[in-house]
Amino acid sequence: MKTKKQHELIDGFLTMVDEDIRPQYRELIEYLSEVGYNPYKQRSYIVFKHDLHNKQIAKTGIRINKDKAPFFALRFSACRNYPEKFAKIVKETMSGDVANNGAACMRGECTYCAGEPATHVYTYTFPNSETKTFCGAGALEIQNIMINNVPNIKSLIREENAYLLKHQAGIV
Repeated sequence: MKTKKQHELIDGFLTMVDEDIRPQYRELIEYLSEVGYNPYKQRSYIVFKHDLHNKQIAKTGIRINKDKAPFFALRFSACRNYPEKFAKIVKETMSGDVANNGAACMRGECTYCAGEPATHVYTYTFPNSETKTFCGAGALEIQNIMINNVPNIKSLIREENAYLLKHQAGIV
């Protein structure tokens, strides 16, 4: 994190996170900062954007519903061959109403993301061979982050970051 205000933003958030999961959140936030994603306050949560392409890769905060639990959401649509936990997250997203129309960029109706649409949309093929897509610009919530999930999440961040730097910022 670059500024005192950003440090205060993160430290304030982490004080609201239970001690047993605080290390995972801190490690992920520090890693996002290491690869160039800075935290910014946006409504009731914190988003992480890169100065070179200004795209959001992650967001975190405290849910405003009755459980007041912390959440961490990550954009990992350009990633392939991710562990089962993350495939399940994509599957659950595809099972909802949100994916019924498919990703607009697959129909040529989106100008937000760069690169070939098939390389940056969430895709899931169900057991009945039906394949659904969902906009890759969205961050999907990763629930129950355990310390052993952190290396996998960092790997997803690395892969998504490489894609965004190449296709959004033009850095190869």
